[in-house]
Amino acid sequence: MALPHTASGQVVDLLGGQVSDKTFALFKTQQLEVMRLVLPAGKAVPLHRVAGEITVQCLQGRLQFTSEGRTQLMCAGQLLHLAGGVEHSLLALEDTSALVTIVLRG
Repeated sequence: MALPHTASGQVVDLLGGQVSDKTFALFKTQQLEVMRLVLPAGKAVPLHRVAGEITVQCLQGRLQFTSEGRTQLMCAGQLLHLAGGVEHSLLALEDTSALVTIVLRG
């Protein structure tokens, strides 16, 4: 059973719980989707692309973010923005959680 999305105005604790918790969407509207991505050490999100712009904010742990032939290390407290349509992949170097925001295209 899918977890319910948060309600408008509801406070969400992004750092609560264990890194071993599952990935889940916090909310999705017609224009925006926000999710908490959880990756155990060694787990990867393979090369893919989304139509809209994204942000990835590392909340806990460390990950490698690869796009446009460049790999960057992201640590807790760091944020990156990526233009829509750009291929990218992620690899958790340790147990990691991140806040991912996707601008949805109609």
